[in-house]
Amino acid sequence: MSLLRLAARNAARPWTRTFASESSSSFPPPATGVYQVFDRAAKRRQRDRAASRDAGVGSRTVDYVRDEVADRMMERLLDIKRKFDTIVDLGSGPGHFAKLLEPEKTRRVLMIDSSEAMLNRDLDQEFPVEVERVHADEENLLDVLPRNSQEAIVSCLSLHWVNDLPGVLVQIKEALQPDGLFLGAMFGGDTLFELRTALQLAEVEREGGISPHVSPMTDTKDISNLLSRAGFTLLTVDIDEVRVGYPSMWELLEDLRDMGENNAVVGRRHLLHRDTLAAASAIYKELHGNEDGSVPATFQIIYMIGWKPSPTQPKPLERGSAQANLKDVL
Repeated sequence: MSLLRLAARNAARPWTRTFASESSSSFPPPATGVYQVFDRAAKRRQRDRAASRDAGVGSRTVDYVRDEVADRMMERLLDIKRKFDTIVDLGSGPGHFAKLLEPEKTRRVLMIDSSEAMLNRDLDQEFPVEVERVHADEENLLDVLPRNSQEAIVSCLSLHWVNDLPGVLVQIKEALQPDGLFLGAMFGGDTLFELRTALQLAEVEREGGISPHVSPMTDTKDISNLLSRAGFTLLTVDIDEVRVGYPSMWELLEDLRDMGENNAVVGRRHLLHRDTLAAASAIYKELHGNEDGSVPATFQIIYMIGWKPSPTQPKPLERGSAQANLKDVL
């Protein structure tokens, strides 16, 4: 994927556009002791419904955020001057990142996702490289991939729904070969802050209390610590934002549903009164509205790169081993 092609995709992409409750799982339960923030079974059903609704038409319409983040991830991958035989796309969805891979960068992509409908939404003919799809839970990666088996693992906007992020990062590191690459992007703590504040203020005003409607996000400053604790080295972490304009809060909620990004917090309310939503929409426009009458939605993206340690990796020189004085250079 050339940088010119990436730029063409970005230039062509429009930037302004004109709820689930049950809980059962076909996957094994999570390990004992992991605190359950998200209902993974409900999230899987939300994403299955999003991919299946109207034969996937609505789901494809709202690919804009993930496609943009996939483009920015690809720019980071192109900076790494290495060709991989296989790249694992963890939490791949229909393949937003995998569709950008070209034979010059890899021979094959292995797509893993817990939503079978989302995983199989798009045809193999849409991918420039060989594709293999595995329906599996991202939280149990080592049940699918042997240890020390992969050259590179990427993840584009799926890790914000895992209950045990430190544990998943450890599994990613264990699945990588020595000097293997992990490249990821996930939503950060300021994502959808406009929607979060509008809903909270509306609930306090109309119902006298608040409940979670936007899932908790990982704070940016924690990611480096989590990667280090998982055993990665040569870390790079940076943040960026994608801002999208909507006619009103209602179109934003509709798009989040079609993305499969509905609320899946354990203990969430299954119903929000219409008058509370109407109040939230008015508050949203009053606090955050643009001059043209639209409302913005901010998606904060945390990008991360880590490498599995290897004796062949460059290491810093020992303290005091320099051959030149910095004062002489400056």
